[in-house]
Amino acid sequence: MHHFEEELTCSICYSIFEDPRVLPCSHTFCRNCLESILQLSSNFSIWRPLRLPLKCPNCRSIVEIPPSGTESLPINFALKAIIDKYQQEDHPDVATCSEHYRQPLNVYCLLDRKLVCGHCLTIGKHHGHPIDDLQSAYMKEKETPGKLLEQLTDEHWTNVCFLIEKLEEQKSYCENIVQDDKKAVLQYFKKLNDTLEHKKQALLAALDEVNAHISEEYAPLVENMKRIREEQLDLMSLNTSVQEEESPLLFLEKVDDVRQRIKALKQKQLPDIKPVEVYPRIGQLLKDVWSKTEIGQINKILTPKIKLISKGKVCHKGSEKERGQSKELLQSINPLTVMLISMTIVIIMISFTKPVLSVVNEVTLIYISDILQFVYQDLCNNLQAVMEMLCHTSNLLMEFMGRIVSFSF
Repeated sequence: MHHFEEELTCSICYSIFEDPRVLPCSHTFCRNCLESILQLSSNFSIWRPLRLPLKCPNCRSIVEIPPSGTESLPINFALKAIIDKYQQEDHPDVATCSEHYRQPLNVYCLLDRKLVCGHCLTIGKHHGHPIDDLQSAYMKEKETPGKLLEQLTDEHWTNVCFLIEKLEEQKSYCENIVQDDKKAVLQYFKKLNDTLEHKKQALLAALDEVNAHISEEYAPLVENMKRIREEQLDLMSLNTSVQEEESPLLFLEKVDDVRQRIKALKQKQLPDIKPVEVYPRIGQLLKDVWSKTEIGQINKILTPKIKLISKGKVCHKGSEKERGQSKELLQSINPLTVMLISMTIVIIMISFTKPVLSVVNEVTLIYISDILQFVYQDLCNNLQAVMEMLCHTSNLLMEFMGRIVSFSF
């Protein structure tokens, strides 16, 4: 029945008839469309006659509408029955409006250049727009695709291809840069990790070395003291058994033996134990040096020679007396002077002949190493003291300026 769609369309709204009413001239229109025309006519009338005149939109003849309005016009039941049957069928090949349910797109809006339905023209957003029928619009727009295709010239196509090629080149260039940076990151951190691993193994090896030295030095002493303690226990047990001896002869012999053994035991010299400690401490070194060193300078940090020294040789942050002694020592010894003396000694050593150098080389190098290490510690302490003094002076200055400002206000 879609072939009869034009006969089922109102000539006013270009949509399928809704509530079709027949005029006295036998033409049929939607009731709402007739109401719209009557409303427009009454707006321009000074007085309202008993019978409303209406010009038929099709034949242009004047017809009279009863005073009761379009409600009294007869219904075109035959046409309404056909429309109901038409609307009950499916119309997959007929395009319908997305805004008005089941209304066919049978009018072309010239202003918006799109297909619309009759409701779009009467009550929708295309009301008052210039329109055209489908066939006429089709003939007018038939040449449009060719004109649009002419806008895609060869030059435009060439520019598009050129831009695609340039974009691909830039994309590849940027991706290569990112890959190179990834390789640089992996290489840098691998080298850094290798350096840190090397330094870690060196520090652990130094600690293992001093630990072996500790065992080598203290193990014989401990074993010797254990033997003396066992002999003491043996003599105590023997003394108990002598006291229980009832025979005078045997008693005197055993007492003399115990006396001689005790005398020999007391003549054995006991080791003189002095307080010692491990120096330098790796934990303090990591805190004072490693934590303040730039990543690029880590490889230049030397592994310290860890050894056992007398406890009095290391300055600790202990009592006020020790801190006073440290300050006096720093004030009495100029680190730059000590460094110059050390450099002078090195130059003199280089100027010596090889036999003399071979004799004093080891002792002198140890001495110079100790002096340089002492100079390094002094410089660190001096720099720290200077920084503390600057911070304190800055705080005093800020407090003084604040008082001046508050006094001025």
